[in-house]
Amino acid sequence: MNITIVIMTIAIGFLITVLLSPICIPFLRRLKFGQSIREEGPKSHMKKKGTPTMGGIMIVISIVITSLIMANKVNTAGIGYELWLLLFVLAGYALLGFLDDFIKVAMKRNLGLTSKQKMAGQLLIALIFYLILRYQQFPTYIQIPGTNFQWDLGWGYALLIIVMVVGASNAVNLTDGLDGLLAGTAAIAFGAFGVLAWYGFPQHEVSIFALAVVGALLGFLVFNAHPAKVFMGDTGSLSLGAAIAAVAILTKMEILLVIIGGVFVIETLSVIIQVISFKTTGKRVFKMSPLHHHYELLGWSEWRVVSTFWMIGLIFASLGLYIEVWL
Repeated sequence: MNITIVIMTIAIGFLITVLLSPICIPFLRRLKFGQSIREEGPKSHMKKKGTPTMGGIMIVISIVITSLIMANKVNTAGIGYELWLLLFVLAGYALLGFLDDFIKVAMKRNLGLTSKQKMAGQLLIALIFYLILRYQQFPTYIQIPGTNFQWDLGWGYALLIIVMVVGASNAVNLTDGLDGLLAGTAAIAFGAFGVLAWYGFPQHEVSIFALAVVGALLGFLVFNAHPAKVFMGDTGSLSLGAAIAAVAILTKMEILLVIIGGVFVIETLSVIIQVISFKTTGKRVFKMSPLHHHYELLGWSEWRVVSTFWMIGLIFASLGLYIEVWL
């Protein structure tokens, strides 16, 4: 695999998303698939009401097409199970997110699927993912980044996989709260895994998938950057979160996901801390959670919050690359 393949993969993903957008965005607008805004959210977000959502459909289509085209270029013997597995996780969580989005916009229910319904779907897809890995006799050890220390979890690896996939899906979903915030931070994180999958084992098909995500997200940012003309919705955020966990698992960089996906971890922790603090003391640590809303309410402009989080995401990704490549 060479740099030409990398550039082509990102470029194709970018172009497909950009070309789909002028078709999909007006279509979503005609169907009145507009974003509903939570009343308890920042008041400045009310102006976003009605902006087309479910744009994650464009991202998923772009990733699937780009991955299949480019994987055939790097693997003439046929596409391996890893890519099919990644596409299964992506599509499965995208479908779950689509149902959630559809209920929100078509039935005018702000919360979409119930928490139990959503969790049941997430657990089922994660379990199938694990069972396929087990059938493929996938190794059950985890490795400490930057060291040769390995620890075989045995059956405990099943629990780790399910927690990772479901947890990452929800963590990434929490980050999708400002124009371009998730698209940018996710593109950076997937880019880091794409590089590691290329130079590490190497796992070319996993790298192709990750780079296809980068291209699709950069294309989406053309229309999602502030002021956003479309939102990805749960269709995009749930599927991206599950997909990045699947990439980390297939590359045996499970622990490194916590570092490379540091922004998603921080956003999730801010929610956990806020809930625990309010329930135990009646006081809030942050003005609002997830954390990006806290800075909004401090008076930061939306662009300042987003660009700052992108920079933090880049620092975390660089740290992950340093640990894995140079230590």
